[in-house]
Amino acid sequence: MDTVNLHREAVVVDTHCDTLKCLLPAFTRPRDSMWDDRSDIGMGVRSNLGHVDVPRLLEGGVDCQVFAVSSERSRTPTHPLRTALDMIDRFYRECESCGSLTPVTSSDEVLDAKREGIVAGLLSIEGADVIEGRIEMLRVFHRLGVRMVGLVHSLRNQLADGVTDRRTGGGLSELGAQAVEELDRLGMIIDVSHINDEGFWDVLDLAKHPVIASHSNSRAVCSHPRNMTDEMIVALAENGGAMGMNFAPSFVHPELATLQGVVDHIDHIVELVGPDHVGLGSDFDGIPYTPVGLEDATKMPGITEELVNREYSELDIKKILGGNHLRLMKKVVG
Repeated sequence: MDTVNLHREAVVVDTHCDTLKCLLPAFTRPRDSMWDDRSDIGMGVRSNLGHVDVPRLLEGGVDCQVFAVSSERSRTPTHPLRTALDMIDRFYRECESCGSLTPVTSSDEVLDAKREGIVAGLLSIEGADVIEGRIEMLRVFHRLGVRMVGLVHSLRNQLADGVTDRRTGGGLSELGAQAVEELDRLGMIIDVSHINDEGFWDVLDLAKHPVIASHSNSRAVCSHPRNMTDEMIVALAENGGAMGMNFAPSFVHPELATLQGVVDHIDHIVELVGPDHVGLGSDFDGIPYTPVGLEDATKMPGITEELVNREYSELDIKKILGGNHLRLMKKVVG
């Protein structure tokens, strides 16, 4: 099997990166920030900082990159709505200044971008504290092009408890339940990464459409609360959803994280629920370091090569690289 052509033919979708934070001084300028300041560089120029820019996405054959929009990670973030709007504004300015990145809001637009040889950029919200307790803000974000929403970013907010608050046993609040209903109505993908286990089950009970775990792995392979139990993975699959493999080393392996270790998670999920519910969700630019062999977006073809080495079929490899995410997008968003 020609891995180079296979990777080129596939629609490669990465459902999570935090690159927009690297472009915002509010995140990069504080002394203790983990983000390299690329606010003056932008995404159109190849850089040796971080993990993602448009030239490296093109080199790595990433056809659709989902860009997270969030506020400061805090129980009481300062100006969360304004911060999110600043990030969205920066995203659109990057698209305008870089001819090889285009905003998309549907699966058809992803395919159109691939045919044109440019990167499709999809906006997601990571932590709905950015709506500041107002459900109507979800409609505003939809009009601004956001098509995926994670209710929490690990810490409790007005909608739900995150994995950091898992000891409370709290699930969705009434506002969180209203948000699930509105997201379903709007046709926005609900993201269950970062929510605690109780909240996950609440979402699955309420959601009318398939949901995504945009950047979460298998807890059976690596025991971390941000990863999903086998029971959760089965329920997600029965819901018609999908999950994107997170490259954060602590989610991959407790000692040494490698590209092969990421594919070990794929192996387990495929053995558990088949090849139709797993994909990629790197968390690039949101993790302090990466697994060996996945140093930045240019290394994505290594996933294809490893799947070929493990004798996955061409059809299943294309599903894992992006076909499953594209199917979910088509079902929920259009």
